[in-house]
Amino acid sequence: MNQFNFIKENVKIIDGPLLEIGSKDYGNTQDLRPLFPHYEYIRVDQTEGDTVDIVLDLINDFDTISTQLSGRTFNTIICFSVLEHCSNPFKMSANISRLLNKKGLIFISVPFSWRIHGYPSDYWRFTPEGIKILFPDFDFNIYKGNLSTNVIGEVGEINDYMMRIELDVKKGLERELYGYFAAFLIRLQRRLKIIPRYFSYQYCFPPVMVNMIGVKT
Repeated sequence: MNQFNFIKENVKIIDGPLLEIGSKDYGNTQDLRPLFPHYEYIRVDQTEGDTVDIVLDLINDFDTISTQLSGRTFNTIICFSVLEHCSNPFKMSANISRLLNKKGLIFISVPFSWRIHGYPSDYWRFTPEGIKILFPDFDFNIYKGNLSTNVIGEVGEINDYMMRIELDVKKGLERELYGYFAAFLIRLQRRLKIIPRYFSYQYCFPPVMVNMIGVKT
């Protein structure tokens, strides 16, 4: 739902035609198509499904991909929770760039910290700077991205903390993640080693997705 809301909050800047990459519903995939009733909206995936219009692999040669898409190019491309499953993300990102018109938008959502989930395989985790390397022809500074977890509405800004939870009490207080009472409890737990599995580390990461908007230059 946080991915759905990311699109919904930016719907006014989106122009058609649109391409959604990785549209197959595995049980929790949000249907974005109803947000754009007046635009051509093409949904693609590697395997067939009720929410898949065209079956194609984005690491094929570009000519093959272009033929399968009947030569279409797009003003907006949505690629959510896909790049981590791609064995060659550099080739895929290059093909995506060629499918997008100049000044077109790409909406990217990738995991920074998440469980392994193979569909059929799971290869990568990404930082915001890593996304910029994959898409060098895009400006990701014009529109604001965010970080999100699997909790609906839990969204934060993109920064070096990446929604890190500090269990170093001094740093946690400095970042105002909690007050002195919580800091006392954390320090007590660490000293008594009541739950060492959780409190022996200085910090931990919740499940975090990186959500970014790039403009093709």
